[in-house]
Amino acid sequence: MSTQANLPEPRSTQQPARQTTDVLLIGAGIMSATLGSLIKSLEPDWSVTLLERLDGPARESSDPWNNAGTGHSALCELNYTPRLPDGSVDVSKALKINEQFQLSRQLWSYAVENGQLGDPSTFINPIPHVSFVRGEENAEYLRARYDALAANPLFEGIEYIDDRDEFARRLPLMADGRDENETVALNWSERGTDVDFGALTRQLLSDLEQRGADVQYGRQVKNLSRDTDGTWAAKVKDLRTGSVSTVRARFVFVGAGGGALHLLQKAGIEEIKGFAGFPVSGQFVRCLNTDIASQHRAKVYGLAPVGAPPMSVPHLDTRVIDGQQSLLFGPYAGWSPKFLKNGSLTDLARSIRFNNVMPMLGVGMTSMPLVKYLVLEVLKSQRSRIEDLHAFAPTAQSEDWELITAGQRVQVVRKKGRGGSLEFGTSIISASDGSIAGLLGASPGASTSVAAMLEVLERCFGSQLEAWKPKLKEMVPSYGVSLSENPSLLADLRSWTDRTLKLTSQDEQAAQR
Repeated sequence: MSTQANLPEPRSTQQPARQTTDVLLIGAGIMSATLGSLIKSLEPDWSVTLLERLDGPARESSDPWNNAGTGHSALCELNYTPRLPDGSVDVSKALKINEQFQLSRQLWSYAVENGQLGDPSTFINPIPHVSFVRGEENAEYLRARYDALAANPLFEGIEYIDDRDEFARRLPLMADGRDENETVALNWSERGTDVDFGALTRQLLSDLEQRGADVQYGRQVKNLSRDTDGTWAAKVKDLRTGSVSTVRARFVFVGAGGGALHLLQKAGIEEIKGFAGFPVSGQFVRCLNTDIASQHRAKVYGLAPVGAPPMSVPHLDTRVIDGQQSLLFGPYAGWSPKFLKNGSLTDLARSIRFNNVMPMLGVGMTSMPLVKYLVLEVLKSQRSRIEDLHAFAPTAQSEDWELITAGQRVQVVRKKGRGGSLEFGTSIISASDGSIAGLLGASPGASTSVAAMLEVLERCFGSQLEAWKPKLKEMVPSYGVSLSENPSLLADLRSWTDRTLKLTSQDEQAAQR
């Protein structure tokens, strides 16, 4: 099968959804698309049904303007490399996330070679990833970060830059108008990418549908219950007609973003007890002026303000969406009780249960700096937002930047002792019998979707896993292997994925051939 570069959105049939199915995927985002693609490759004869309440795929967190599209690989995100009290830098999380992103690159490369994805430039493009700090103390931290990462093969080629002329050459928009006496420092990696997860999701779902999956939009799953035979019954409302039907499935994956918590609670599985959600909204300012966007080709991450959640790390990003280069700066955090951008103001209240009240109260009592930060962010004016932008682009003018609202993020609140802890990450919740699983949380999210869905397979399909391993290794060659401990394999896979995903120059591709 050949997949064109500009694929149409998967069709939305008017007939009732398949009434019985082997696999039911809830939500048409990158997680469900990735899991569906994996399962269809491993078990082509299994029936797969996907239900999405909106009228198309990737309309929530996977949408390119709802998602920073960083291609999180910890090359630049400073919250993954915290400074310790003794001045050293903990890089363990950075190594883990970078390894996970390598899995994503491998599956996407396999999918391109096998016609499941089209022209890779429609969803991934090479963009340098850069860490940026100001001030002597922060420059010392960035030097320590470089020293801790440079010897690891996953971070091969990372640079430490504190020369002002080199800074101006590489980042002219950020250098223009900056105080010449200000200390600035960079960690620079050429191996970064910009990923349009909306385009990627649409292509994966289009291919999934062509391989026999039943992909349906305008279908909201209202309830999940367990039948006596062990299968799951999903009560589904057709939002176009108002009719209600039941879809039964052997396995259910809840990839519904912020809506996952509600559905897992309705399923009544023991493993969701004690979990709650803390919604955080976000906004960005966007510049579509190509004259300005052409002056900056990098994703540049700074340090988070005191009291800010890790997802609020400021960054000035090059975005490539539908072939158009633009700039995105933010995020400006906010708060809403909605669990989805297209959700309800009652979402938070409806998620409260007897088993998660204490974790929520515990987090509330210990998160006053976060609450203060969110209040101040909500009250910001456009002038204040542009002043924040000036730390990255000193000459930025308000009229060149428009405010957009990003996707809603629901951070995980997990029971801890008598109280709870607020976690900024991605958590997989699965029933003990492996019949249902769901994903909670946010960053690094989409970038590590392949690693997350491989974990779902391991948790929920243990009896089939051994038979699947040869195919899994074909699709994701480093599955089960540490690339940081196998530099020669890393080099081979990097060469393959760079070439297949067109992440090298034409001259480099010719030399490799």
